[in-house]
Amino acid sequence: MNEKRKIRVIVSMIGLDEHTVGGVVVSSFLRDAGMEVIYLGTYKTPEMIVQAAIQEDVDVIGISSHASNYSQIEEVIDLLRKKNMNDVLVIVGGTIPKKQIQRLKERGVAEVFPPQSSSKSIVDYIVSHVRQRERELKKAHKVQS
Repeated sequence: MNEKRKIRVIVSMIGLDEHTVGGVVVSSFLRDAGMEVIYLGTYKTPEMIVQAAIQEDVDVIGISSHASNYSQIEEVIDLLRKKNMNDVLVIVGGTIPKKQIQRLKERGVAEVFPPQSSSKSIVDYIVSHVRQRERELKKAHKVQS
């Protein structure tokens, strides 16, 4: 991740989730905020999402979820770990029960945004966390040098 380049974000629905409005709206306001958005659309498997993250060298994966496909979100986290991509921020948006939100966060999802979340709160969260990770990576690189 380089501070001089735009933050790169994948936005995708996972599994059989056909609810596209949230993902399209989020993609639009992330672009308006200056981020580069790779919109994958619907019917994506965890493998497809992680492969796209590798190919596109993204900073963030945003998953829109309304279809109780939480195990597939957890699988995305597991695949990222297997690929040593722990620096990719994974966020989820949608109508998700509180109990499931806690489980997703325990498994490695950085944040879950319910439908009433403001565009500003999502943009601010992404920017602050991606820039913080960039600073941490720079610091770690300097220590190794």
